[in-house]
Amino acid sequence: MFILGIETSCDETAAAVVEDGARIVSNEVASQIDLHGKFGGVVPEIACRAHSECVIPVVDKALADAGVTLGELGAVAVTAGPGLIGALLIGVITAKALAWAADIPVVAVDHLESHIYANNLSYDVEYPFVTLLASGGHTAIYLSESMISHRLLGATTDDAAGEAFDKVSALLSLGYPGGPQIQKAAENGNPSAIDFPRTMLSEGSLDFSFSGLKTAVLYYVRGQNAEGRPDPTVAEKGDIAASFQAAVVDVLARKLVAAAERHGVRRMAISGGVAANAALRERLSADAEERGLTLYVPPVKLCTDNAATVAGIAFHRLEGAGASDMVFDAYARRLAP
Repeated sequence: MFILGIETSCDETAAAVVEDGARIVSNEVASQIDLHGKFGGVVPEIACRAHSECVIPVVDKALADAGVTLGELGAVAVTAGPGLIGALLIGVITAKALAWAADIPVVAVDHLESHIYANNLSYDVEYPFVTLLASGGHTAIYLSESMISHRLLGATTDDAAGEAFDKVSALLSLGYPGGPQIQKAAENGNPSAIDFPRTMLSEGSLDFSFSGLKTAVLYYVRGQNAEGRPDPTVAEKGDIAASFQAAVVDVLARKLVAAAERHGVRRMAISGGVAANAALRERLSADAEERGLTLYVPPVKLCTDNAATVAGIAFHRLEGAGASDMVFDAYARRLAP
């Protein structure tokens, strides 16, 4: 079965065709980075306009690259939420229209579940495992018991990890998106130069908090400038970026390992945009090897928003719960774990 996936939850317009939930036949992404870069973050109105302009051409390209016509599809899948509500609605309306025109099922997919599914497109995964989902809007740990069953163990109480990367990058005038910019600057910095805080919250908590770390970076930069010094040099920015990145990675890794040990599982996984971070991958690989754990790490192109994961998990949703009805709504926030 070929399933067309559509993803418009934030600032990437994506479409993909996946066969039987496993083989990526095509995977197209139209990025909006250049549109939002000048503002230092995603502007919802601009994102919605770009989605409106790009979604049909991107879908057409995905179908053409796959060599599949609309009539040969078994279903159309789409991200229903969470995300920017206006952006989501563009994808949902498009998916419903295509499904209605071709007289095929439509499947509403949860954005967070699709991120976690990235590992299924890369490995023959074994369950259960603990999953770290870290992105611009979400940071959480789940106990993944099956492809479509993920129990929330901990989540961020304020800023998501990716959001903290974006804000610190803006503070250092490194550019947008923050994750790649911080990683690049950190390559020439000393991760031990500055002892930024690691917020672990209460003892044993698997929740996250990055607002204090972000504020610590802000105060550090202000302190440097308080005596009339110029803005940080490139070398100083490298040390700040490396030290900040080390603090984020330390918290993410320690909590994921703690989740695995607490729940007695021998497998861990990462997903979401922050999972593309090289320092996080290296740290967790070392932690897993030291403890004899299996670590699932998807390729970078499946960490960021894409439609292949949407089409992939939809295959199993269709087999299990069946198709969605044509009146399902987009949702900005996930209502339940």
